[in-house]
Amino acid sequence: MASAARPVEETSAGGVVFRRTGSGIVVLLIRDSYRNWGFPKGHVEDGEDAAAAAAREVGEETGLSGLILHGSVQAIDWFFRFRGRLIHKTCTFFLFESPGGDACPQVTEGITACRWLSVDDALRTLSDANAREVLRAAGAMVAELAGP
Repeated sequence: MASAARPVEETSAGGVVFRRTGSGIVVLLIRDSYRNWGFPKGHVEDGEDAAAAAAREVGEETGLSGLILHGSVQAIDWFFRFRGRLIHKTCTFFLFESPGGDACPQVTEGITACRWLSVDDALRTLSDANAREVLRAAGAMVAELAGP
């Protein structure tokens, strides 16, 4: 009797990017080639720390630069199948502030749209429940940064 194959472990990092506007805080969502709305994220490369990987992925997927790192938000994990293999992915998200610049979907990275939304609108738009958990935690961090 064959035993179940162990999942392949993958590590990713991503960014919750916010901006202060005259009408309040907005966060950046991206739409991938599967039409899912989420946050920029991708694999951590050998020798790269997770925060650097998150900043790199945000830049690669949105064209934004000059991001200000405010800290780690939380890690999430999930299982999926790819080419017949079971994958267990862990992704650590970091909070970044974008002081300016236009977000532009990087089609070569599989990104089909970028959209700045209020936190409430982003919560309604995100495709995955675990991404909504990340946004709630990031929203609490942003509220602390803004102060009373």
